[in-house]
Amino acid sequence: MDLKTLLLKIEDGIAVVTLNRPPVNAQNAEMRAEITELFDTLSDMDDVAAIVLTGTGKLFSAGADIRERPNLAATPGAYGRHNRLVRESYYAVVECSKPVIAAINGAALGAGFGLVMGSDIWVASEDAYVAMPEINVGLAGGVTFLQKFFSQSRARRMFYTGMQVSGQELYRLGLVEACVPAAELMPYAMGIAREIASKSPIAVRLAKEAARMTLTMPPRDAYRYEQGNTVALSKTEDTKEAQRAFFEKRKPVFTGR
Repeated sequence: MDLKTLLLKIEDGIAVVTLNRPPVNAQNAEMRAEITELFDTLSDMDDVAAIVLTGTGKLFSAGADIRERPNLAATPGAYGRHNRLVRESYYAVVECSKPVIAAINGAALGAGFGLVMGSDIWVASEDAYVAMPEINVGLAGGVTFLQKFFSQSRARRMFYTGMQVSGQELYRLGLVEACVPAAELMPYAMGIAREIASKSPIAVRLAKEAARMTLTMPPRDAYRYEQGNTVALSKTEDTKEAQRAFFEKRKPVFTGR
């Protein structure tokens, strides 16, 4: 892929995707299209087991590039196309078949925080903070996802005021796995990614699918769905290898079959 707003590095089964649109990694149409295409591609790559998503410089992402908005309302259909791009870039992360770890290396604002909320696991640096500041520019979006992670009071305060929430507060609330010094952020995130990459790729794929699908299912249906996954996994070579390795007290060697 010819990426202009993202950086991609793949090593030892881990893809590091870096938002790369200085100075603040603001998301324009080009970046959103690239996010969608790249995460769809990574979903189908057998040599990728986990993904770490971060930003270049001292910000994760300042959110949407507001410079794109003034002309949208003047052109019929432009806002619809814009909103579709926004949705698809978010859901490309959510629906990616590989676990996504957000390494929040600074401010993650608006749509930047949206990409974090679309990720599976969050890790923050000590200088990181998140916010939905749309209200400050006369807009309103994102409460759907805020209310998924925060209490009603905190979510609505953030939504109505643009309130910033620090990495330390995210850790206190149990929303991030760790809040670490900036120099330790990527090593911590990569450690989680390596642990995921050591598991059976078939099991990880079904685990990611189950984590996403069961959110909208009634508990009985969700439990039955997971049991179906367990039955399917029990017939794979990877599961048989994992069980042999357990009894033989060694590390399993997975083949993805």
